[in-house]
Amino acid sequence: MNSLLVAGIGIFLFLIAYVFYGRYLEKLWEVNPDEKTPAYKKEDGVDYVPVKHWSILFGHHFGSIAGAGPILGPVIAAVCWGWCPTFLWIVFGSILLGGVHDFSSLMVSIRNEGKSIGDISSSVISKRGKIFFSIFLWFTLILVVAVFAAVTATTFIEEPKIVIPTFSLLIIAIFFGVAVYKFNLPQIHATLISLILYVLLFFLGSRYPVVISPAYATKAWIVILLLYSLIASVLPVNLLLQPRDYLSSFLLFFGLLFGYLGLVITHPQIHTPNFVSYSSSNGPLWPMMFVIIACGAISGFHSLVSSGTTSKQINNEKYAKNIGYGAMLVEGVLSILALICVTAGLYWNEPNSLLNYPSLMKGGNWIGTFALGYGQVTSPIFGSTFGTMLAIVIINSFVLTTLDTATRITRYISEELFGDTFKINIFKNRYFATIFIIIIAGYLAFGSWQKIWPVFGASNQLVAAVVLLICALYLSERGKNSKVLFYPSIFMFLTTIVALIIQAKDFYLNQKLLLGNIASIIVLLALFFIVESIRKKRNH
Repeated sequence: MNSLLVAGIGIFLFLIAYVFYGRYLEKLWEVNPDEKTPAYKKEDGVDYVPVKHWSILFGHHFGSIAGAGPILGPVIAAVCWGWCPTFLWIVFGSILLGGVHDFSSLMVSIRNEGKSIGDISSSVISKRGKIFFSIFLWFTLILVVAVFAAVTATTFIEEPKIVIPTFSLLIIAIFFGVAVYKFNLPQIHATLISLILYVLLFFLGSRYPVVISPAYATKAWIVILLLYSLIASVLPVNLLLQPRDYLSSFLLFFGLLFGYLGLVITHPQIHTPNFVSYSSSNGPLWPMMFVIIACGAISGFHSLVSSGTTSKQINNEKYAKNIGYGAMLVEGVLSILALICVTAGLYWNEPNSLLNYPSLMKGGNWIGTFALGYGQVTSPIFGSTFGTMLAIVIINSFVLTTLDTATRITRYISEELFGDTFKINIFKNRYFATIFIIIIAGYLAFGSWQKIWPVFGASNQLVAAVVLLICALYLSERGKNSKVLFYPSIFMFLTTIVALIIQAKDFYLNQKLLLGNIASIIVLLALFFIVESIRKKRNH
């Protein structure tokens, strides 16, 4: 199969869905351009800040939800089950589940003064449901912060050339934020200056790699990254978070543009079989492929961004489709590119080749595998070496974006759960709440996270199932058609529960009692939400 044809079909379906299905969702949620958003109603100069232009918020939202998931998920799935089922789930999952989930969680938060989805569950399901859901979200996000700090530290050690480009973007972002919000420099001028500075520093980094002694490099980078997350999550959003994510999105769009341009020039054939096997080392195609692809089709973390930071910054409801639904479809475009890079840029039946896809994946270097594939696809433009480095920089910039966004969202949940619900007033102080989060995440990042990370994928999808259910119940209570959310919610609950049961069985058989117990608890939690929602529906 020609890779360019596959990419063209996927992009065409995304465009059709954005125009027609996106319009339907706008009508379903009764998007009102004249309604004042929470960013104006609760403007505080720190978290609730109306964005100057929707494109800046699109950059923040897209940068936060992208991360490494939509790239690494398809890379893992295709080698296990083949490119065709992976492609189909990316396309139809993004259109019918992921995009609906992201847009709806954004709208339900806008309708509830920018509250997080965990807080909203109190009125939609029950106060008891809110407490359990918020605790679950809190622990899940702590794990995300810990893992992304550890993973980013590893990439800095393995590729020291990306250190200067990564951290220079933070300084440039502050310049952008001050220039646009304090001195009213036109956005286009500030953007051009920032991007020129970044390109110069990108090449500076390639010449001057930053290397820390191997004896303490990992711990040093983890500490630096967690301190950065602490500072970034308490600063006003328009000073660092908004502009950093906005500028980061240009890096990804640059990568997307030249990745697809490389496909147009080379249009390589896909070497990976369209279907490998129903069963694999990671389990059966259903439900495990749907859990592993995660952010490439639907991710519960996206709803935490939509209802955590994005809903507090959007300046008009008319941009909700652009940001909520549109960003998920662009993420699907990214996932298709990642899929093609490894299935067409690398080889399948050449075990002695350094570009053999299955052999590369056996080593567990998923980021390196994608980077090599991207380097091959873009080699007519950049040469394979520069293209490979660019791919790693792209992934790293978005991992860093997710890291500090997750820290800020965890702070919001801490304030709502511990401060408002449990009346522990000290958690209403954003500095204390953030330091508390960083200390626990740091403990996990220094070694313990590996023990519980294997159940993260399924727990992330459980969040998506619960959020779809919350949004469906919210619409149902108002006499709206909730089927477009209710049916995807049922599918995600079934997928998550079966995946967790499979994982729990494997964990117990391999004497991994901690993981087995965690997976079992999450299954019970899923059943709890189903029972609570049925009870609420009957009472309603």
